[in-house]
Amino acid sequence: MGRFSQFSFFRTIQAKLIIIYVLLILIAMQLIGVYFVSAMKNSLTSNFTEDLQARAEMLSVLVGQTMAGGEAEAGEDKTENLRVLVNNLFNINGAEIQVLDASGKVLTTSLSSHSDYIGRKNTQTVVSRALQGIRDNEEYIVDEDNVRKKVVAKPVLSGGKIIGAVYIAASMNELYATMEGINKIFISGILIALVLTAVLGVILSHTITQPIKEVTRRATAVAEGNFDQQTPVFGTDEIGQLSRAFNYMTSRLRDALSQNEEEKEKLTSILTNMSDGVVATDEYGKVILVNRRASSILGMRPSDIEGRHFAVLLGIDPEDAEALASGFTGSTLLQIAPAGQEEPVVIRMTFTPVHRRELGITGTIAVLQDVTEQEELENSRREFVANVSHELRTPLTTIKSYAEALDDGALEDPQLAGRFVGVIQNETERMIRLVTDLLHLSRLDSKEALLRKQPIDILEMLEEVTDRFSFQMHQKDIQSVLSVENDIPPVPLDRDQIDQVLDNVVSNALKYTLEGGTITIAARRSDEHTLAISVSDTGMGIPQRDLDRIFERFYRVDKARSRSMGGTGLGLSIAREIVKAHDGSISLESEVDVGTTVTFTLPMRDKGGEHLEGTD
Repeated sequence: MGRFSQFSFFRTIQAKLIIIYVLLILIAMQLIGVYFVSAMKNSLTSNFTEDLQARAEMLSVLVGQTMAGGEAEAGEDKTENLRVLVNNLFNINGAEIQVLDASGKVLTTSLSSHSDYIGRKNTQTVVSRALQGIRDNEEYIVDEDNVRKKVVAKPVLSGGKIIGAVYIAASMNELYATMEGINKIFISGILIALVLTAVLGVILSHTITQPIKEVTRRATAVAEGNFDQQTPVFGTDEIGQLSRAFNYMTSRLRDALSQNEEEKEKLTSILTNMSDGVVATDEYGKVILVNRRASSILGMRPSDIEGRHFAVLLGIDPEDAEALASGFTGSTLLQIAPAGQEEPVVIRMTFTPVHRRELGITGTIAVLQDVTEQEELENSRREFVANVSHELRTPLTTIKSYAEALDDGALEDPQLAGRFVGVIQNETERMIRLVTDLLHLSRLDSKEALLRKQPIDILEMLEEVTDRFSFQMHQKDIQSVLSVENDIPPVPLDRDQIDQVLDNVVSNALKYTLEGGTITIAARRSDEHTLAISVSDTGMGIPQRDLDRIFERFYRVDKARSRSMGGTGLGLSIAREIVKAHDGSISLESEVDVGTTVTFTLPMRDKGGEHLEGTD
């Protein structure tokens, strides 16, 4: 069943048509009925009042003649004549007739139940007006029995003088009963007309709604993706034209949706596989679309990003956010701390407002680029250039100074000239070492340094390292200790490169270990596939604050002392790059006045891809 079946009957067009027809008939008949009943009520009431007025007028004349009879006629005879006149000649069903004298006292009444009224004064307004000579007196009252009555009073004249009044109070129950009967007949007619209208409405609405239901069913199928629907054409009227238009729309919609799906898939694929993050916002700045790369950069799930304001999401000031969203600021660099990551990242955000004709800016497209590595490289480049410039300036300045001294006459003094030339040679060799190290680092950075791996005996390699530094250790009275774990098989590595790593590390240990100290070179398995080689000394150590930067290029803990010892500040950086080229890692642990331990690990099996010699 389709979702349209959930609608109640009273929400269907068929029901609305029936209700409209019924309401039209009902309103029309109500209007006619109100007018008819009102006119009938006015007519009956007018006739009733006119008849009552005529009777009262005639009665007032007769009463005047009776009351103005001969003076010799006794009062009791007049009263009797009035009673006969009221009770017999002018008796009206459901009415009370009273004859009053000039003072308003009741002389006689037609109702025997009101005989006690005789002799009492009738103080009603109509009576007072009649005794004042006003002939047009009538009013509508409801008595104590809730009976609606029409009251009429006429003055009684004799010889031009008012000698009394006639009072008539007639019940209008029969008139209203007649009107109620007519109303019932009219209501019955309305009900019959409504039933016939409803039946005819059902028949008529069915002829209209049946084709619409068919079109609706087909439209539902099209909405669910079935574009093979064809609505039958029932005629050439508006419904038939609707069916033909629906069939044409279905074919066009099928083509449009096919093209739209293709474009959507292309766009989705592009957004998903973009190396940059994309965030789309609405006109209020709330995120409505985010791709996978953007959520990765922000360290949040797409469901947690969508619906949030981009200024709150990125921690931007409202004023800056407004400038970015409006396009006044094209791009900006932000440093954010993604959820779940310890290190902050630097992202470049480029904003492009989305304009819609006549509506202005309706949204914003923000492109997020993770430029953390580029910024670090740029900072490293700047620092590297500054460091190289500084390292070269010092020996060049020294060479220039000594050369100028020699030129100024020191060359004539053999002893002084020899010493100056020696300084120039030392500074030149220092620059050569620096340039050589820089070239070595450059080759390592550009992956141009091809590793020539051979299976190397670790014990033999470490013994040779100890032998190379034995003379210097003897000079400083430093004891060397070699510790190699048993059963370490030959390890594939580039002997020259690893020798340089060991030379750099052991040379540093010699420089910073005082006389009588100890340098320990050890090799062991850290796990089944990894070899760990460590060089430990009992030297001055490195402060904790410098440990994180010790492998940076040109970084020295004690800059003046390191430079005086002939170091270039690149030894540990070269060692790190060589170890990384062997798919290993290097770390350093140190404590001031206790000693330093440098440990690097190497894989004991070759992963392939490097030139391997000596395996035949």
